[in-house]
Amino acid sequence: MRLAVGTCSWTDPTLVRDTGFYPSGVDSAEERLRYYASIFPLVEVDSTFYGPPVERVVKAWVERTPEQFSMDVKAFGLLTGHPVAARSLWADLRTAVRAEHAGKSRLYADHLEPDALDEVWSRFDRALRPLHEAGKLGAIVFQWPPWFTAKRANRSVLEGLPERLPDYRLAVEFRHASWLDERDRDRTLDLLGALGLSYVVVDEPQGFKTSVPPVTAATADLAMVRFHGHNAENWERKGIAAAERFRYLYRPEELEEWVAPIKELRDSAAETHVLMNNCYQDYGVRNAYDLGKLLGEGLQAREFSARTTSGAESTTARATRGAESTTSSPTEPSG
Repeated sequence: MRLAVGTCSWTDPTLVRDTGFYPSGVDSAEERLRYYASIFPLVEVDSTFYGPPVERVVKAWVERTPEQFSMDVKAFGLLTGHPVAARSLWADLRTAVRAEHAGKSRLYADHLEPDALDEVWSRFDRALRPLHEAGKLGAIVFQWPPWFTAKRANRSVLEGLPERLPDYRLAVEFRHASWLDERDRDRTLDLLGALGLSYVVVDEPQGFKTSVPPVTAATADLAMVRFHGHNAENWERKGIAAAERFRYLYRPEELEEWVAPIKELRDSAAETHVLMNNCYQDYGVRNAYDLGKLLGEGLQAREFSARTTSGAESTTARATRGAESTTSSPTEPSG
């Protein structure tokens, strides 16, 4: 029963620019990923939500990470009911738009011709093959928008996911309370279990229509928990960067409250992924490391320590190399 702890970004600008998490000399995309992977055995790739993955970059991720390393990958927003920038599509598919939507700068899935949408799914699948074949693809995370509510049509969408990506583990995160309210909770979890889809447990601000309660449940062989912080002031604020939305540093006692629920999930699934999405400056890496220490598992060999510098929100971080070393790889792809 493997448990892995990590964060939802290793390249966030506020982490790279404003903190000392990466030591002096760790400056390239390759060096940063190698360093991160020496501390954490898990990371989530967020960039694939905004644009589909590129196979050469995926191959570089494989080469730059140790054998026992997992990457959960966000599903392309077009595949989860979000609007995406037209320019994020492959060039040859930008013209495969229904006539009534031609020229729009942002597109939804139903704006594409059916054959073109099928091709998007196929290319998304192919780009992730190197990660899957290396045994490093954790799950594809389908994060649905707030308007994806618990109704029959949307349950049908969930039912179609395994057919679209039959070889991969798939995880589902909801952003509307209706899926986990008292009326629909059991129905939702039973559906995910029947489909073999992992339910994503969330810790997030409460009191909004987009708030999902922190119900802990494992519906597949992979259990997953994502921590979004408790920044209620910014949770639904428009026009702010993601880092500001998730700007929240968990207190030790808040992390301690999650130790028992996470261990229960670990005991009920073959594998459990725990991810910190409070990726503002070094908040995510600090909380992920502290939670791993509280759990007594889920981290790599390298020791990491961080202290907040006086009068600032940046940190000074240092690490000592663990027993395992890594090999070199090309530096061409970014990220």
